[in-house]
Amino acid sequence: MIFFNKDEQLENLGNGILDATWAKFPTLARNQIALTWVVYDPPVRVNTGGALTPKAFWDHPVRGFTYRGVERIYPASVVKLFYLVAVNEWLEKGMSQTSKELERALRDMIVDSSNDATSLIVDILSGTTSGAELPIGPFETWKYQRNIVNRYYQTLGWEEMETINVCQKTWGDGPYGRERAFVGELLENRNMLTTNAIARLLHSIVGGVAVSSARSQAMMALLKRNLNDLPTDTEENQVTGFLGGGLTENAQIWSKAGWTSQVRHDAAYIEIPNQRPYLLVVFTEGKAQAKSQAILPFVSQLVASAIASL
Repeated sequence: MIFFNKDEQLENLGNGILDATWAKFPTLARNQIALTWVVYDPPVRVNTGGALTPKAFWDHPVRGFTYRGVERIYPASVVKLFYLVAVNEWLEKGMSQTSKELERALRDMIVDSSNDATSLIVDILSGTTSGAELPIGPFETWKYQRNIVNRYYQTLGWEEMETINVCQKTWGDGPYGRERAFVGELLENRNMLTTNAIARLLHSIVGGVAVSSARSQAMMALLKRNLNDLPTDTEENQVTGFLGGGLTENAQIWSKAGWTSQVRHDAAYIEIPNQRPYLLVVFTEGKAQAKSQAILPFVSQLVASAIASL
């Protein structure tokens, strides 16, 4: 069972938003966008500081809309959300110990989307390191260890997690050595996520039930983006050209973007004064889409308008 309920109102609004997006961006193919949108109707059970028990939270119904939400797509840096939650789980269970370097890497991985920081996080999660190619036996052990994050997400028992793959580091130039062998000749073992899987994980963080309420709040603090005081580097601020770029300055957003030369994605939880809060995950694929700083803000603006009509 998917974690949200579909309904006619959101289906109509969601399909209208997609039609408007295709009309505005004719080069965007039908199979180059995926979207999951969850609306929090009153009484709102998210961003409460973790005031709810996990059972009360998961029993509370929410409405949603999805388009191609089960398609496996290369997530780029959005995968860092999954490593963020996993690290917090490891720390909570005593499988890892916190340190200044770990805290610095966590912050830089989420706030600045640093790939170097992510490399350390993946090493800590899996007890592996990058390096030269390995003989068959040791490489099998190494691969098994690297899949520990996948095994963790499978233990949650969430249908949305059944098809995901989260075991690779994120790269600037690409993997070398054992990392290149691990990702596969045809990149068949690269990270893959669906917008529904990301939406469920983000939903759990915003609901205060990812690992623990205190850890969920700490994760939320890292995900918070400031719409009023943006870094001048528009490629790197995770707002310009992304979902935050379509919001008014009085909105609040918690998000994690991802982009390469082939994809441009964002996953966000958004609060606008006097409106229903909502969660929005939008993935776009293709070279032209990856370059476009207009598509995600356009979709975001339409969703914000639709929320105002509810």
